[in-house]
Amino acid sequence: MKKSVLTRYRVMAYVTAVMLLVLSTCMVFKYGFGMGEDITFAVSQAHGVLYIVYLVFAFDLGSKAKWPFGRLLWVLLSGTIPFVAFFVERGVTRSVAPLVGEPGPAVA
Repeated sequence: MKKSVLTRYRVMAYVTAVMLLVLSTCMVFKYGFGMGEDITFAVSQAHGVLYIVYLVFAFDLGSKAKWPFGRLLWVLLSGTIPFVAFFVERGVTRSVAPLVGEPGPAVA
């Protein structure tokens, strides 16, 4: 497996996670304070498109790493739960790094 498969998954995992946090903040302002409806719409559309790209890259990585269906499903859904994608990304990197020839992140 090429290193670029893991790299593009990691980039999209972080981008999707950050956009989801921004979207969550926008939703609080929209429904909690009644403001920011336009920005919430724009952020939700951007997150939706980026999440689709994340799904494609995560599925590609999962199929090349030969993950079982349950793990693949968990990784795909992690982009919909705030903060979870950050933790799932670290776990995925730790498990897939040896397959691409990297030593993986150091465990403290």
